[in-house]
This record gives sequence, C-alpha cells and structure tokens, in this order.
Amino acid sequence: MEKIDTQEQLFQQCKHIAEQIDSGEYETHDSEEPCNAYDYLSDALDIEYTVSSQGEYLGARVLVAFGGPNIWINTRTKTIEGYWWFDKAEAYYYDDTLGLDEALAELWSCK
Repeated sequence: MEKIDTQEQLFQQCKHIAEQIDSGEYETHDSEEPCNAYDYLSDALDIEYTVSSQGEYLGARVLVAFGGPNIWINTRTKTIEGYWWFDKAEAYYYDDTLGLDEALAELWSCK
C-alpha cells in the first residue's frame, strides 16, 4: 500500500486553487455555470483585510479551507498558503482572471 504524502497532497490542493484563479474557471457545487469573484467569495470562511494607515485597501487573505487543511488565498503576495499540522505548502497565481482582488477591494470600500 502506497503511503500518501501529505505535503504533496497539500501542495496539489493549493496548486488547484491557484489554477482556478489564473484561469477564472470556478464552478459551484450547485451549478455547472462559471462563477464570478463574488460567487467565489460567498463560499469564503473568513476574510482578513490588509489596509494602510489611511484605511486604503492593500490586499486580503481569504480562508477557503479550514480544519484539515487550512488554506488561505493571499492577494498581496499572490500565493495560496496551505497548512496541515506541521506541513506547509505554497502555490503562486499570476493572473487574477477570476477578479478576486478587485472584488475584495470593492467589498472593503463598502464597509
């Protein structure tokens, strides 16, 4: 029986999320229609905003998985950060085709 490498499994989960953000292709469980950034964020478990001392939006961390593993999307560093016990994995996205950062900036401006 092959042992499952949790570090690799965590990295693959992070990479999958990064690919969704890059491609802009994300589907909810309820629909086969592509979703927009607001649909994606409606499934978020938590959002931590980073703002300047003047209250200007700089970026955010979005919690998309919790409990095993914990996975955050960090829009400032364009990374997907995964944590599972003592393992840590990161994957990068390059094009925010999904529009998460823009949607988060708009949500912050509504506060």
